[in-house]
Amino acid sequence: MSLLTKAARQTTKALSFTPHVQSAALPMPVSATDLTSRFQALDAFLIEHQHLWRPKPFTHRQLPWEAEHPELSTWLRQRSLEDAEAAHNRPEALEAPEPFAQIARQSRALSEVDALPTHELNTVSSRMSVEVPGRKWQQIEAFASSLNFRQTPTHWLDWCAGKGHLGRRLAHDGQALTCLEYDASLVEAGRRLSDKLGVHGNHLRQDVMAEDAADQLKAHHTPVALHACGDLHVRLMQLAANARCKQMAIAPCCYNRIASDRYQALSLEGQASALSLSLDDLGLPLSETVTAGARVRRQRDSSMARRLAFDLLQRQLRGLDDYLPTPSLPSAWLDKPFDDYCRDLAALKHLPAPHHQDWHALEATGWQRLAEVRNLELVRNLFRRPLELWLILDRALYLQQRNYRVQIGTFCPTPVTPRNLLILAEQE
Repeated sequence: MSLLTKAARQTTKALSFTPHVQSAALPMPVSATDLTSRFQALDAFLIEHQHLWRPKPFTHRQLPWEAEHPELSTWLRQRSLEDAEAAHNRPEALEAPEPFAQIARQSRALSEVDALPTHELNTVSSRMSVEVPGRKWQQIEAFASSLNFRQTPTHWLDWCAGKGHLGRRLAHDGQALTCLEYDASLVEAGRRLSDKLGVHGNHLRQDVMAEDAADQLKAHHTPVALHACGDLHVRLMQLAANARCKQMAIAPCCYNRIASDRYQALSLEGQASALSLSLDDLGLPLSETVTAGARVRRQRDSSMARRLAFDLLQRQLRGLDDYLPTPSLPSAWLDKPFDDYCRDLAALKHLPAPHHQDWHALEATGWQRLAEVRNLELVRNLFRRPLELWLILDRALYLQQRNYRVQIGTFCPTPVTPRNLLILAEQE
């Protein structure tokens, strides 16, 4: 533990930058040694504690680590659903029994990344954001203000562009713009918007995973991707590096949206790691959410409580004390009486029809289990950011190994989006 804590202290500032500097100032480059040392410290931390973050409380009635840490287990299981909700976004601040606090300190130190320097954007017409949801427009503005490249881009390439909102915000000064999008209806809607707003954008229908996607990237392009999922942003990094694009900016998202069953590391350091990540593991960083509305929270909680109650029922019906995955269900299922919900779900999973159940008691147990699950998840949540940063560093190291100078930092506060890490890369 002490060696790992020391490594965390030594690498805490490896990715740090001075936030909110003037536009003329650029962040200092992060050396390969800095990226590598932080990656290795995170790698050691995640491997050492994988028995804590791999098992999911939702699928395990009893977690393997609870026998080892009974005081922490009991303390968490006695807390309410409201207690868990209050600690969800800042689990490291929770005053829980050890080893929680010690792990929280290590997590905080290893996850520390400063905000990228920002510059003031030119004002654009309010019409530019008319069709963009408020939080998404905040993300676009923050992303754009964090793009401090040594050379001014001349041709933006908006990857997985949707309607091209990000590309238009970047190219409104008359720079060239190409938007690549697979959905034909979004391509056409983006074309109409660009024409309406007077932005000369070339909106193209393109499957970015197809072989001919490489033809769309040229050395003079500056590719940008705001929350392109999994394989989509990895594909951009690979093709942009092959095309020798001078610079690129990528804010990754949905690391679990990949075609393979296991994570395929990109960098030499990632490939040498003993850490093997499943799709479930890759979903851990995505479990942090910003505050949802009351109706959405009620629906989410009701759905999870019912599923947890049904989990107890299906174990009884099958005579097996194992979790049984169930499909996503339409929200209308929540309007069913609880007993009908369970009967219909049992039929859907080809289980014996449940009889002679105390449905009221079973439903109440589901809500009790939900409170326990949410509180036990706080242990896993300590590893959300370390795992995400491990994945980000794997990408950064890959780009460094392709002769790019890489910067990593946050481009907006977490309430705007928890997926707020941005990779900036420029050719050496």
